[in-house]
Parts: sequence; C-alpha cells; structure tokens
Amino acid sequence: MDYALGVILFAAGIAVTIALHEAGHMAAARAFGMRVRRYFIGFGPTLWSTKKGHTEYGLKAVPFGGFCDIAGMTALDPYTEDEKPYLMVDRPAWQRIAVMLAGVAVNIVLGIAIIFGVALTWGLPPTKTVPVPAVVAETMCAPVTVADARANDGAGSCDGQGPAADSGLRAGDTVTSVDGTGVTDFSSMAEVLGKIGSDAASRGVAVGDRVTVPATVERDGRPVTVDLQVEVVQRLDEAGREVSTGAIGVRADNPNTRLIHYSVPGAVGGSLAYSGHVVAQTAQALVDLPSRYWPVVESIFGGQRAEDSPVSVVGASRAGGELVEHDQWMAFLLLLANLNFFLAAFNLVPLPPMDGGHAVVVVYEKIRDWFRRRRGLAPGGPADYTRLLPVTYVVGAVLLVFGLTVMVADVVNPVRLF
Repeated sequence: MDYALGVILFAAGIAVTIALHEAGHMAAARAFGMRVRRYFIGFGPTLWSTKKGHTEYGLKAVPFGGFCDIAGMTALDPYTEDEKPYLMVDRPAWQRIAVMLAGVAVNIVLGIAIIFGVALTWGLPPTKTVPVPAVVAETMCAPVTVADARANDGAGSCDGQGPAADSGLRAGDTVTSVDGTGVTDFSSMAEVLGKIGSDAASRGVAVGDRVTVPATVERDGRPVTVDLQVEVVQRLDEAGREVSTGAIGVRADNPNTRLIHYSVPGAVGGSLAYSGHVVAQTAQALVDLPSRYWPVVESIFGGQRAEDSPVSVVGASRAGGELVEHDQWMAFLLLLANLNFFLAAFNLVPLPPMDGGHAVVVVYEKIRDWFRRRRGLAPGGPADYTRLLPVTYVVGAVLLVFGLTVMVADVVNPVRLF
C-alpha cells in the first residue's frame, strides 16, 4: 500500500513539475502581450479540455510531457488576422528568449524551494565527500551469501555477534593495519579484506569459513594487536557477478551521511549551495547520457542494471514508491528536486525542439543582424526554420527512441534502491 502511494505521489509530482514548467512559458508569454492558444499536459488524444478566453486548457492521454502553444512561435507557424498583433516572432529578442527560458526558471526555483523545505525539516547531506575513517562504530554479524545480504529489505540475515566482535574489536577502535598492510580509511580496509576473501580458495578456505590474520587497532590512544577473524562471504561485483570477498561485520561512522541542520537564514545559503552541487551533478549526468544508452539496452536482455542508470518517469515513480515504502520522505523530496533540475538542464540543450534550441535561434538572429548592420543591410527577419526541420526531426527521433528504451528497461529490469 505504501509503495503504491509513493508511486502515485511521485507521478503526481512529475505531472505538477511539467504543468508548472509549461505554466512558466504561458505566464511569460502573456506578460509580454503574446497570445497563448493551448496549454496541455500530456501528448496524444485529448481526454479533456476547456476554453477560457483565447486559450484552450486540457489533458491528453500520454502524461509524459506537455506543451504551451504560443501564436507565431516561429515564422513557420500559421496564424489568423486576429492573432497578428500578438505573435511571438514579432516581439523583441529578449522577450522571446525570456519566454523560452521561463519554464527552465520555474523548474530551478521549484527545485531550490523543495531543497529549502528539506533543509528546514530534516537538514541536508554534505556536498563534499570525505574519506570514511576506519573507526568501528558498531560490530555485527556478516551475511554470508548474496541472498543473505539481500534479506530483510537489504538489512541482511545472519547469526552470532560477528567476526569483529569475536576477535575482540570494540566500538571506538581505529583499525590501522590488516594482515601487514597499513589502513588509512574504511575504503582501504575494505580493499584489504576483499583481497583476503578473494584469495580464500588458495588458502583452502570455503565461503562461510573464517581466515585469521594479524591486525592492529588504536584503542584509547594506544596500539593494540588482535587476531582478526575475516569471514569469507559472497557479494556482487560491479558487473553483477558473485565473487568471494572478506567481511568482519563492522559499521563505520560515515561523516558523509550526517545531515547538516540549518536555521531559517542559514537554510537559504545551504539550499543554494546544495542546489549548485545538484546542478553540477545533473550537468555531468547529461553529458554522460549518450554513453549510458547501450548498458540500458543490455539490461533489457538480462544485463546488470547500474544503480546510476538513466530512468524514465516510470523508473522515477517506482523509485518514489520504494522511498515511501521505506519511510524515506527526505530522499523522496530530494529526488523530486533532482527531477526539476534535470528537466531544466535538459531543456537548455541548444538543439531544437528543446527550449534552449529555440533560444539559440533567437541569439543567432541577433548576431546575424549585427553583421548585416555593419554591411549597411537591413535586419534579416526571423530565421528560416525550414532549414532546422531535419535537425528537429532527428533530435526528436533520438529522444523518442532513448525514452522508450529506458521506459522498457524500467519495466523489465528496474533500478532498485533497496
């Protein structure tokens, strides 16, 4: 029930995000005296519509987008004599660019507003990752098989107090060396333990058995030598294959998971800083998007789906369902904020039919007219969009294929958070 609620809520959040994006275009267009013909959420057959003034509002059958139809958006658009005084193409360049980027601005403001609310309610994760010290925060048992590790919604299933506790490790101990190798942080300790586990076969040790190696820890400011028991366990590597590794059953105190709490004034700066961090990550993800396509295709046919794989609205809604199911409302809202930043960045791509592509055409017109004036020529008028139609069709086709591929992958092999 909670999962279904989360899916519905996140899908609703996506719909609201799209609606507000298009509302940004509509509000800006009207502010500059342009005529908005249609404001629709979705594509395909019309499910419902109503007309108020000169604008038709409605919902369409495929809720994966939306559009705001402004009279005379390009020189190719037909128009009536009644619409002629309100054409977008006849407005100053800065107004046309403002209308094209208004939807992007709405998404950025909405993303920051969501993060601001999270900052005040829960706090925000740190934006800079630091090494996790090899300090034992807690000892516990270690699940042996992959199935054991996945049991209980990822909490794991195992018995006993665990290898670390059996070896005499205590909370607060700082591990400084394992099997003769110096340890500087939790990652380097895990690397040494992994090698011990992967070499288990050569040591004549089976999965589920333990290997005892010398280790040193710092306890109360003094070095202490322990006989560390390392349990040989199975885990999945990055390619999704089962491999043997070593585990001792400890939890680290990870400073990267500690939330930063804010006052109301502090939340303003904190939200802007965190939003900048998300924008940088989003931009990098957008650059990497083409290289991630083929792994998505492979996942449809049984390949391992990467945790950072691109997802469609279907996958994002499923992720929202999982987060609500596990009572992760803060992560739910941050995911929705991420979606707004991604939508903003995606629409800034300087290719038609994206908003950024239309804005670039207007900039081109201004640069072209500047050169024409220097040559004593009159302005060249609106750009000839017929020359851009092949680019528009190709980009549209690529986006359609990519979107459908990711959507299929989200159904047959979804990204799972838990």
